[in-house]
Amino acid sequence: MAINLYKTSTPSTRNGTVDSQVKSNPRNNLIYGQHHCGKGRNARGIITAGHRGGGHKRLYRKIDFRRNEKDIYGRIVTIEYDPNRNAYICLIHYRMVRRDIFTSQGAIIGDTIVSGTEVPIKMGNALPLSAISPSTSRKPYALEEACTVWEGVLIDKKEESTSTDMPLGTAIHNIEITLGKGGQLARAAGAVAKLIAKEGKSATLKLPSGEKNLGRAGSKRWLGKRPVVRGVVMNPVDHPHGGGEGRAPIGRKKPTTPWGYPALGKRSRKRNKYSDNLILRRRSK
Repeated sequence: MAINLYKTSTPSTRNGTVDSQVKSNPRNNLIYGQHHCGKGRNARGIITAGHRGGGHKRLYRKIDFRRNEKDIYGRIVTIEYDPNRNAYICLIHYRMVRRDIFTSQGAIIGDTIVSGTEVPIKMGNALPLSAISPSTSRKPYALEEACTVWEGVLIDKKEESTSTDMPLGTAIHNIEITLGKGGQLARAAGAVAKLIAKEGKSATLKLPSGEKNLGRAGSKRWLGKRPVVRGVVMNPVDHPHGGGEGRAPIGRKKPTTPWGYPALGKRSRKRNKYSDNLILRRRSK
């Protein structure tokens, strides 16, 4: 796959690449239009979600997050661009159906992939995380066993293995949280989760974290994200930090949100969230 790298002349082209073999003409039965209206407003026209608006018109691609074509081999026909995400997608031809899935690292046109409980550990294949042990017996879904549910897609094993014993350090993506709901974790471009421990029918995964700099403001506007304005430069009617003559302080002991709630350092995660007992350790700041 030929990848052209831009010369670093401006911040907008730094580390930019263009893939010459990626197409952008999806099949009509795998896309549908999105009705973007409101741009962060409710039915009364009041802003309920800030910094949203504009953005380029785009069609939504139907992605197969479940990979439920069990034990049926498919072939990668095209690698396509998806404007709704930063990862490439690929068109898979099965016997009678066609599906769009995420493109694994190193995948090329003509590769074959398969989903199942006892499929080889190979790049692009999908299998349940219960395959981390030689036993492939499945148990009903429970919160404490969320790491054993379907599915993890291997992306860094280039040689086939006849065993379903997934080794430690394996990089996986498109991981489900709830059985049958479809992949929710590690779906962005370059985002992988690593299998770092396994015990019985439970596994410990190290999830990716971080945000990439897009290089210029125009790239944010294409995605429908508007500029963020500091509250201290607003009027008092718009933000509690606003008002004053010249560069005035916020006039409060602690910074707040536009609605008066504590901000900048206050923990905002919901208490007793269902996924709390799945997290062993939070990432370091």
